[in-house]
Amino acid sequence: MTVDGCRLACDVEGPEEAPACLLLHSLGTTSELWAPQRERFGRVFRLIRYDARGHGRSQPAVGPYTLDRLGRDALAVLDAAGVDRAHVCGVSLGGLIALWLGVHAPDRVGRIVAANTAARLGSRDGWAERIRVVRAEGIAAVAQGGIARWFTDRFRDREPATVERFRSMLLSCPVDGYAGGCAVLRDADLRDEIGQIEAETLVVTGRHDLATPPALGELVQERVVGSHRLDLDAAHLSNVEQADAFTAGVLDFLSD
Repeated sequence: MTVDGCRLACDVEGPEEAPACLLLHSLGTTSELWAPQRERFGRVFRLIRYDARGHGRSQPAVGPYTLDRLGRDALAVLDAAGVDRAHVCGVSLGGLIALWLGVHAPDRVGRIVAANTAARLGSRDGWAERIRVVRAEGIAAVAQGGIARWFTDRFRDREPATVERFRSMLLSCPVDGYAGGCAVLRDADLRDEIGQIEAETLVVTGRHDLATPPALGELVQERVVGSHRLDLDAAHLSNVEQADAFTAGVLDFLSD
């Protein structure tokens, strides 16, 4: 499908009559981030996954990347799948998009899972510096730091094949797409808006997450009335590092 001149690669699977669930991946990964959840989620939901613009099989679009643009991409994917309303699960940048949908498109959202994310991630200067580095030196210049944030030392020692798969995923991300995602995180700030979210929300945090420390998830939980929290023994990609606990906790929340 093409949105605003950008080709987005989408996958829809699962029973047509099942409730829909939209899965949103993190910066520098692809929809394959959700591989650990696909089988069990697919038994219950009609799963909709896509590669964000500039990632994976989707085109790196020309022009500025904004949270509003990525949010409207998600709505266009739902439209193309013929889905009026879906649960939305997102990790990191994907979690920020999920929160945006809860604020700006409440009629399209069932329940929200906002994992390893925040209403405001990092600092403007930090993201601006990362954009400068990747444009000057390529993705390889940030790959080691990225992997160190994504997984704990323990997991990297125990699951080297998984870590290498994600390293390859990151290294294959187009510079324009990665820098565009960084620009979204540099500029986005939903701290004053997330209090408007009425959808039932689960905030997932990782105890060892240096990219989005648990305190940032606690802030989301405090401001989204009635939200719940799942804290996992993981770093940033908690759905991979603690796949079974993540899957069970999310299915519990979405199926309640």
